[in-house]
Amino acid sequence: MRECLDDINEVLEPEKRREKRAVIDRRREEGNIRLINDYFSENAIYPEAIFRRRFRMNRPLFMRIVNKLSDLPFFQHIPDGTGKPGLTGLQKCTAAIRMLAYGNAADAAMNTSD
Repeated sequence: MRECLDDINEVLEPEKRREKRAVIDRRREEGNIRLINDYFSENAIYPEAIFRRRFRMNRPLFMRIVNKLSDLPFFQHIPDGTGKPGLTGLQKCTAAIRMLAYGNAADAAMNTSD
């Protein structure tokens, strides 16, 4: 009888709690502000010549591409799985265009501070 009760308790025992994953704050909002200040504001830190060298196109063409891609679902600014704001369309387009321009991996493309 005792063995039967032990077996039943093992089955009914609640599952062990999963360990929570470490949350890394990637400061996406700050990255977007920095991207705008570096390249797209009125008084951008980097001039047109550096923009052209870095993205292999001029700024108006880049912005036309960003505006067209922003209509597609992937490039829209939506919350991530945790409810935090995701990357903006400008950040996603910047990463995609830099990947195409340099042939880099996706992880290397998001570093826009260089």
